[in-house]
Amino acid sequence: MNRSTYNVPALSDEGGLGAYLSQIKKFPMLDAEEEYMLAKNWKTNGNIKSAEKLVTSHLRLVAKIAMGYKGYGLPLNEMISEGNVGLMQAVKKFEPEKGFRLATYAMWWIKASIQEYILRSWSLVKIGTTTAQKKLFFNLKKIKNQISPRTEGDLKDEHVKDIANRLDVSEEEVVSMNRRMAGKEQSLNAQIGEDGDEWQDWLVDKEMDQELKFAQKEEIDQRKDLLQDSIKILNDREREILYSRRLKDDPVTLEDLSKKFKISRERIRQIENKAFEKIQKHMLNSAKSKNLLPAN
Repeated sequence: MNRSTYNVPALSDEGGLGAYLSQIKKFPMLDAEEEYMLAKNWKTNGNIKSAEKLVTSHLRLVAKIAMGYKGYGLPLNEMISEGNVGLMQAVKKFEPEKGFRLATYAMWWIKASIQEYILRSWSLVKIGTTTAQKKLFFNLKKIKNQISPRTEGDLKDEHVKDIANRLDVSEEEVVSMNRRMAGKEQSLNAQIGEDGDEWQDWLVDKEMDQELKFAQKEEIDQRKDLLQDSIKILNDREREILYSRRLKDDPVTLEDLSKKFKISRERIRQIENKAFEKIQKHMLNSAKSKNLLPAN
């Protein structure tokens, strides 16, 4: 299934973005029963019209998610297009009998497609390819808003240290990434299209907000369950170190843990990273087995 096999609204360039957003708002969202029947019809009979309806009813979800990545300085229309590709893949692989709503399942595909596009684009400025650098790239803006809302320009030294500690990267990497990303945020007062609409006008969509909030809550609850189940595979020391370093609102320093367990700071870091990798692997396998993540 791809865009050439069925009819979905076309998204060409920035000039047509306003018209596109207005057009996709006209597609009604589906209740659980209708969504299930359409998904079964598509999966069992290959009915393309059912697939189209599943896709078009979730285009607003894609646009809403894409808007959350405006701070990376890339054209929103391209991020929406990439997100739509992820949505189509989600519809193709969605298994309604598992009992989850399409929005919850599709969010993983949509975010993955958009993030892959962003990483490809930003690779031109060498953001780095390590797991820690990618984590910094996609979490810097969120953490900045938590510790110092509306901060512009360079971060204060204490904020740099805080972020570096939370994400396990060097302070130099935090400063460098922040400077690369500075000034990329698109104003919510910027006009879209020729009708004078502004970003903030389109963002006020209570129906879409409720759908997105529901899907996000479901996703968060599922992640919590996966995490709680995965933590059980750790031994007591691994569990305490991981919780102290990664899960507490105020992380414990390597120095304090080193003194408590009477081992070196580097050994604490190694145990933390190994425990985190074990948790990640277990959560990934569990999520895939429960159809919560895209299957490769």
